[in-house]
Amino acid sequence: MVGPQTEAAVAYENSTRRDSPPDLDPASAASSACAAILLALGSPVVQSSGPEYNATTQDIWNLFNTLDQPTCIVYPRTGADVQAAMANIFQFGSHYVVQAGAHSAMVGYNSITDGVLISFANMTSTTYNPQTGTVTVQPGVRWGDAMAAIEHLGFDVGTGLLLGGGISYLAPLYGWAGPTVLGIVTRYELFPVRTGTKEQKNWFGGSITYPASSSVAILEASARYIRENTDTKAGFIALLNTIPSDVTATVYLFYNGPSLPHSIFGDFLSIPNTSASLSPLSYFDISNLIPGNARGNGQQFGAASWVGDEATFLSGYNHFFNFTETFAADLVGSDLIISPIPQSQWNATKTGANAIGDPGVAPPGVQAGFELLLEQASSSPGLPLYINECDASQNVFKTYPSFAALQKTYAKYDPSRFNVEHTTGPIGL
Repeated sequence: MVGPQTEAAVAYENSTRRDSPPDLDPASAASSACAAILLALGSPVVQSSGPEYNATTQDIWNLFNTLDQPTCIVYPRTGADVQAAMANIFQFGSHYVVQAGAHSAMVGYNSITDGVLISFANMTSTTYNPQTGTVTVQPGVRWGDAMAAIEHLGFDVGTGLLLGGGISYLAPLYGWAGPTVLGIVTRYELFPVRTGTKEQKNWFGGSITYPASSSVAILEASARYIRENTDTKAGFIALLNTIPSDVTATVYLFYNGPSLPHSIFGDFLSIPNTSASLSPLSYFDISNLIPGNARGNGQQFGAASWVGDEATFLSGYNHFFNFTETFAADLVGSDLIISPIPQSQWNATKTGANAIGDPGVAPPGVQAGFELLLEQASSSPGLPLYINECDASQNVFKTYPSFAALQKTYAKYDPSRFNVEHTTGPIGL
């Protein structure tokens, strides 16, 4: 980790300098850690059963993670609570996970059996400091709530999925959110961007839905947009759904201006569609237009990075479609999601820290098939992966140009490698 240390970061660095934890089996280590944390913090900060415990284990976006039953759940209110929990987790060598909004698609990332779950459900405030011009966000906040808290000021923090770098519709102009962060672990302090209130309709756009017959045209238009567009006020996301097998697609188009310029979006506007909903919008409107936090299904995410080449897009989509057809009986839905990362986004973050750099179980057979898909529809050479959209099997960090620096930084803060050995997380460090 880089940047200024908060209380929790200092406590964790100190804890790793103790003698190695005892070699207990996972269940015993977790039980011992939970007992010690309960003694230090008391109830209801530490719970092993009850309504709040049940709600935390079940209100998880990826239903595969609801199969786990943590030995205890810690609900910190302060950085000091996190310090106490981590000190005891290390002392007894317990496995653990951290849960913020519970929106990870990765199995084992935000729940656990025979381990400690640290839930930030009680650290959910968003505050604006007019003296520093910064917004402080606690880690349990969901981004819709963070936006709503400061929207009346005409600001937005322009990010979601912050720990993976942070991305939003403001990213083409302002870059990744990561370099605007002034704090880590128990709170984020961010520089906001003035976007206007929800009454100020200074954007234009919305959604267009297309039939299966338009899928190739959408892929080609997406490739051209990524290759050719340089206007930082423009944005789009495409979702091609292949379940059921009759493909449907929805493309979300946005522009910070009074209309969608034909020179940028003409390809998408000319493709035959089944419906279109385009109008003046506020930034608040467009950030809440795409659903993304509905619970109710097991999730499997994987990612690749492609250059703006029509053949690459079509080949990758064909592999994805074949995977979906093969495992259709096991899948509720299957989407190929295209999110542009323009060169301007890299350029806007040159002065900040940017690690990404510049260029339950699934049903039997699905995981192996999915990993084959990731191999077949692999990234264009030299492009880094976006960690928030990757599968747990993908070695994301190794794709970053700053990989060696990340390894060195990690070794500084966790010389005993406790974290990578006691959590389920991205591989490679």
